[in-house]
Amino acid sequence: MQGGRGSGRASKGAVRFWGRHAVAAALANEDRTILKLWGTREAIDAMLEEEQIELPQDVRVEYAQNTDMARLVARDAPHQNLVVECDPLDDIFLDDVALGEPGAPIVVLDHVTDPHNVGAIMRSAAAFGAACIVTQDRHAPPESGVLAKSASGALETLPWVRVVNLSRALDDLAEAGYWRIGLDGDGEATLADALTTGPVALVLGAEGDGLRHNIGQHCDQIARLPIATAVESLNVSNAAAISLYACAMRDLPEN
Repeated sequence: MQGGRGSGRASKGAVRFWGRHAVAAALANEDRTILKLWGTREAIDAMLEEEQIELPQDVRVEYAQNTDMARLVARDAPHQNLVVECDPLDDIFLDDVALGEPGAPIVVLDHVTDPHNVGAIMRSAAAFGAACIVTQDRHAPPESGVLAKSASGALETLPWVRVVNLSRALDDLAEAGYWRIGLDGDGEATLADALTTGPVALVLGAEGDGLRHNIGQHCDQIARLPIATAVESLNVSNAAAISLYACAMRDLPEN
């Protein structure tokens, strides 16, 4: 370990995460390549002790003062005196995680681009035992400090599958035995009625625009959440959390 201050910009191809949960989760992830850790001595020592984390010997640690930490991250980012720079995770393929387990739904996001929403959805998906989230590579946010902070550690534990063609991925899920439910306010059935006891893929559309027509055509059923008519719609991350809870409360067949 050595003292010093960072350059203020991530290395080419690297990302920076901040905040206690995001940093600790990244350090604890054996699949994550850590390049550098910044923090006050007190914050780093407390995190390592309380989270029982052992730093890899090749990780460079630089102690910084509280006033210096703001230069390392976005303006007003709640860094909690901890910042880590790392490489993005390796790609994961749908075949590696789509196991058709009834109790592990898959969350498919159609053009959801807000990193706060994607991070929050990842957090809910991890909490309710989802198998993974699936996004289209060109229409989803990259790994970032904002997303990792919103995910509160779930970025490191929940598989994130990025695909080129979302419609083809939905076809692959159908072949794997998943019942594909698109969430839309105009759905004829409620989600509770649409849920089956088998494997389920929950398909949620973008903020504002909702589920695209083409993606809806690749769903087995379009369902709605039974919200009050006084509210037009829910934020996509809230809708995902409610849908995942509904999946968790299903009566599943015993093994």
